[in-house]
Amino acid sequence: MPELGGKVVVITGGARGIGLATARACAAAGMKVAIGDLVQQEAKAAAGQLRAETFAAPLDVRRRDRFESFLNEVEEGLGPIWGIVNNAGVLSVGPIEDEDPAATARMLEINLGGVITGTQLALARFRANGGAGHIVNIASLAGQVPAPAGATYTATKHAVVGFTRALRGELRGTGIGTTVVMPGIIKTEMITGFAQARAGREIEPDAVGEAIVKAMASGRSEVFVPAELSALAKISLALPAPAADGLRRLLGADKVMMAADRGARAEIERRDAERS
Repeated sequence: MPELGGKVVVITGGARGIGLATARACAAAGMKVAIGDLVQQEAKAAAGQLRAETFAAPLDVRRRDRFESFLNEVEEGLGPIWGIVNNAGVLSVGPIEDEDPAATARMLEINLGGVITGTQLALARFRANGGAGHIVNIASLAGQVPAPAGATYTATKHAVVGFTRALRGELRGTGIGTTVVMPGIIKTEMITGFAQARAGREIEPDAVGEAIVKAMASGRSEVFVPAELSALAKISLALPAPAADGLRRLLGADKVMMAADRGARAEIERRDAERS
C-alpha cells in the first residue's frame, strides 16, 4: 500500500460538496492538495480551510488547454502529481424530452469529457514522474442503477464506470492505480429538491472523502458509499429487466429524481448554466 503523506493530489470541482470533503480527507492524510474549480475565489476559500500545503486556481475541465496549464502550475507549486480525483460534475433533473440541449451538452462535457481529459493529462505526468500514480473517477450509484428523470446524468455516470473499468485493464501491472467511486444520496447541494426513497439513507460528504483516501491507500478499484449499495447494484444488474424495475419501484429509488422539486432546484441549475 502506498504511503500518502507528502504526495500531491489534484481535485477537480474541489470547492464544495464531495470535492471539498475529499480535499479535507486528503489533507488529513498528509497529502498536498490542489483544488480546481470554476470560480477562483471559491477554490482559494476551500484551500484556505485545509491544514496542508495547497494550490488553488480556476479550472474549467472542458478546456483541455487550461486543464494542462493548471496541472503545470500545480507541479510548479507543489511538486510532481501523484493522484487526481476527477470529481467535477453537474446535474439537470427532468424528463428527457424537456431537457435543454445546453444542459445535455454541459453534463456530457463535464461529467464524462472532463473525466477523460483529466485521466489523459494525469497519465502523461505519471509516466514522466516514474510511472506511479492513482486516478479516482467519481461516478454515482446511477452508474449502475438508472435514475429516471436523470437520463443524461445516468448516461454519463454509466460511461464513467465503463471507462474506468476499461482503464483498469489497460494499466494493469504499470504501477498506476484506478478507483471508480459510486456514491448514493450524498448531503450536498446537488440533491436539493430530491424526493426521499423508501429505502436507503443520506450520507455526509465526508464519508465519501474518507472512502476515497482509503481506496488510494489500499488500491481498491471500486467503491460504493455507503457500502451496502454494492448489493443493490449487483442485484439490480443480475435481475431480468422487469424484476429490476419492480425492485427499484418498491424501494422508491425511481421517484428520487422523478418526484424532485424542480422549483427548489432552479437556482442551482441556473447557476451551473451561468458559470458555463
